[in-house]
Amino acid sequence: MQPRPAASAPSKSLLERAYIGLISQDDDDPDDPTRTRILDSAYDQFCRMGIQRSSLEEVARRAGVTRITIYRKFDTKDTLVEQVVIREFRRYFARFLDDIAGADTVADRVVAGFVSSLRAISDNPLIGGLLETEPTLLIGSIIGIGDNGSLLATVRGFVAGQLRSEQQAGTVSADLDTELAAEMMVRVSASFLTVPSRIIDLDDDVQLADVARQFLVPMLNAPATGDTISST
Repeated sequence: MQPRPAASAPSKSLLERAYIGLISQDDDDPDDPTRTRILDSAYDQFCRMGIQRSSLEEVARRAGVTRITIYRKFDTKDTLVEQVVIREFRRYFARFLDDIAGADTVADRVVAGFVSSLRAISDNPLIGGLLETEPTLLIGSIIGIGDNGSLLATVRGFVAGQLRSEQQAGTVSADLDTELAAEMMVRVSASFLTVPSRIIDLDDDVQLADVARQFLVPMLNAPATGDTISST
């Protein structure tokens, strides 16, 4: 009887790979100017025409290289698309960290993170545009369809890590279930991105901040003002 082949590991989603690349500082030849120029040109082309309507010939012409050069760097159009999208998701994570770094209290960091997570996606010419014009390309990657929720688990882990840092700093109750709180926050954000709301305007930062302060901050059992949990 022949042994059964080992099951191959499931492929990681685009957002999951972007997050792993960010925390590992893996930037795939950041000093390769030709690769960077191709990525920049592909980004511009995809923003203008969409991914499905863009050809490698158009990307090559915009980048001032040949199709052969693109194939040497990226193998296929799908690989190029993935690398462009991953780079934008990586910028999304970096922007999130920058935005919460400027907040003074844990409540303000939760609010800033929620607003940033929605704004960075919806305002991105490529990612936000794809959600409107080619949603099937990204929605599965965002909400975890077909990957047993591994994407949501990755983002949840990222948010939970931020919450554990708050616990260590004494700004969040030690009794908080960081994984559960992170799960709820991530699912709320994902639902706004993938299912349009008739009540919440994603272009209104003040309204988004109010939602976060009213519904997300209380999850932390943390004071809305002030930065330290009382020991009494």
